[in-house]
Amino acid sequence: MTKLSVNINKIATLRNARGGNMPDLLKAARDIESFGGQGITIHPRPDERHIRYQDARDLKKIVSTELNIEGNPIPKFIDLVLEVKPDQVTLVPDAVDAITSNAGWDTLRHKDFLKEVIDTFKKAGIRTSIFVDPDTRMVEAAADTGTDRIELYTESYALAYAQNREKGVAPFAEAAETAHKVGLGINAGHDLSLDNVKYFKENVPHLLEVSIGHALICEALYLGLDNVVNMYLNRLK
Repeated sequence: MTKLSVNINKIATLRNARGGNMPDLLKAARDIESFGGQGITIHPRPDERHIRYQDARDLKKIVSTELNIEGNPIPKFIDLVLEVKPDQVTLVPDAVDAITSNAGWDTLRHKDFLKEVIDTFKKAGIRTSIFVDPDTRMVEAAADTGTDRIELYTESYALAYAQNREKGVAPFAEAAETAHKVGLGINAGHDLSLDNVKYFKENVPHLLEVSIGHALICEALYLGLDNVVNMYLNRLK
């Protein structure tokens, strides 16, 4: 079964909109795990507009499944990850002012930088993953960085799903096969939803984990968090 890691950034966004602690981010993480979620993902950004750096420290104490911290490996982020020591760190090349992640790494151009950062995290016992587009050249080059996994950036699949899902998923299946051949684990995330995740899971081989946040929290407004988590788990079997 492909694991479901729930990104709770949007819960933090709602909390921060009014100050205080409603909704309670730590309670939400515990609840997601009790509902069957197999991991918690956070993506702290430098301006802390949703997940705060202190949230990462607090979540480390209470997450019992798997904690995944995503972000651009600027010095402040690297220091946080080395302090918290999550189960997994996912490196994402997003700009400081990015609303959301919008591209994978050029693993050819940034190979030396990524190699250095990944070596630092692996020495600390943290599993590493690199956010990449479904491009076999980038996947092959990712293996040269020493990373444990890649996370396939799935926005293009989500956009293509309604028009031509077979064409949309094809490059991801090819990228996953390439990753498997060069010894990399495969994660995926970005704009996956209840509508499109089952087809993706069925057609992308060797898929270890998906990270889903925005769609899952939006769907939970109508269907309930417990129900939605289990709907995803059923689609990922």
